[in-house]
Amino acid sequence: MKGIVLAGGTGSRLFPATRAISKQLLPVFDKPMIYYPLTTLMMMGVRDILIISTPHDLPLFQRVLGDGRQWGVSLGFATQDAPRGLADAYRVGRDFVAGEPSALILGDNLFFGHGLVERLRHARAALTGATLFAYRVSDPERYGVLEFDARERAIGIEEKPAQPKSDWAVTGLYLYDGKASEYAASLAPSARGELEITDLNRLYLERGEANVERLGRGFAWLDTGTHDSLHEASAFVKAIQHRQGLVIASPEEVAFSQGFIDAAQLEKLGREIGSSEYGRYLIDLAQSHRA
Repeated sequence: MKGIVLAGGTGSRLFPATRAISKQLLPVFDKPMIYYPLTTLMMMGVRDILIISTPHDLPLFQRVLGDGRQWGVSLGFATQDAPRGLADAYRVGRDFVAGEPSALILGDNLFFGHGLVERLRHARAALTGATLFAYRVSDPERYGVLEFDARERAIGIEEKPAQPKSDWAVTGLYLYDGKASEYAASLAPSARGELEITDLNRLYLERGEANVERLGRGFAWLDTGTHDSLHEASAFVKAIQHRQGLVIASPEEVAFSQGFIDAAQLEKLGREIGSSEYGRYLIDLAQSHRA
């Protein structure tokens, strides 16, 4: 399975903080925002990943992330020179995906919860058509919202409806079979001139090729696209990490836990980071494993 992290856009809802830097490089507590979606893909076992961003921001992502070899993954980079919608990722990344199954995740989405890795890996193994991850929200009118029939089967999806038919929003993580690029190419631009991800998902639904995984109690889904939500996400990560003594969304730790790198490589990465609390955490993790 290929992975795509869509990290484009102007970040206008976060102005003036994002006038000089991509929002996906802003910190969510102690690490860049993009670490969170990137490690979500890594936890699924995805190791071939494309980062899509603007021509202005892409060199910064390359500087922060490198080519991924230090984490045992392969990172590629591609540009989206203008906002053309989320589904446009499958135009930009068509050659990269090359007709294979893929996972698309938005660069400002954070997922957390006990059993999340198992849920994601099961969804990947069982993938047929598309798999959408749904999360119950108190303000569904802000999202793409699913409609269900009497048997709780998803039968429709509507973008930012005035009268939502449910309170289950589609999150920013999507799994698709090898037809995603073909389907995306068949879409007509919306009224705002973009290829909408909701239209791509609706196409899979209408063809009976979409499955919905509900992330219920015990899971957290945070969209960090506004100042308030960015602050809330940072507070959430800080609280979990300080209470449990564990780090959320560390590419180094995820790579180690997935067997992409060994303890010696993990310790080396920790020492390269330096004397920060994050670096010491990685060194201690490597040394405790050896002990």
